Amino acid sequence: MYRSGNPALNDLTFEKSAYKEVSWWEDSESNLMSMNGVVDKTALLLTIVTLTAIAVYLTVPISLFLSLLGAIVGFVVALIIIFSGSMNPILICTYAACQGLFLGGITWIIEYQYNAPGLGIVAAVLTFLILGVMLSIYRAGLISWNKNMQIAVTSSMVAILLIYLVSFIGSFVGFEVPLIHGNGAVGIAFSVFVVGIASLCLVADFDFIERGVERGAPKQLEWRAAFGLLVTLIWLYLEILKLLAKLVASNR
Repeated sequence: MYRSGNPALNDLTFEKSAYKEVSWWEDSESNLMSMNGVVDKTALLLTIVTLTAIAVYLTVPISLFLSLLGAIVGFVVALIIIFSGSMNPILICTYAACQGLFLGGITWIIEYQYNAPGLGIVAAVLTFLILGVMLSIYRAGLISWNKNMQIAVTSSMVAILLIYLVSFIGSFVGFEVPLIHGNGAVGIAFSVFVVGIASLCLVADFDFIERGVERGAPKQLEWRAAFGLLVTLIWLYLEILKLLAKLVASNR
């Protein structure tokens, strides 16, 4: 059984049997998922994220409330999409808009906290640079999403999630996971590790999308695939932003 490391793309996402009752399933080529279709929809979602992020960033602090609202609503919408298996373009575009609101606010906060204007732009450039590099490596056949990598990346993701969860809960009782959030060598190394895992998740997304195209998945699943890729890219951006902030602080 094939499985992606991305929670937005599970085992049944591209299985024809999971959609046999859906009226829009046809085997004609025009109704089949394509790589270009996924690229177009991903580009649209990234445009929505970028525009809403810029709108919030340029109107802070007035718009900080919108950033908080975007974080909450975006999280809820993401859970709905993931657990319902939704491919609704309106719902997925709503997620993109909410995440843009959140990213615009959190980027401004980090830049202000570390007195590092332009940090968000650098993080965005690095995010797309890593996307391009990982796609090139994948297309060249230098890396593949095999079972060993799947186990390693998934295990690492679970460990990272547990660390973040413990850290979040601990913040309410005065407990903090030692070193990883600091600006020292351990904290920077941890952030580099997380960025690396997020980058490898892109490989899982590429592979999953490619398999969907090969299997003749329905065209509506292009939205689902674009959503899954967007989730990974947003995570990667946030981790790069945190890494850059640590590097700035460590040099002062």
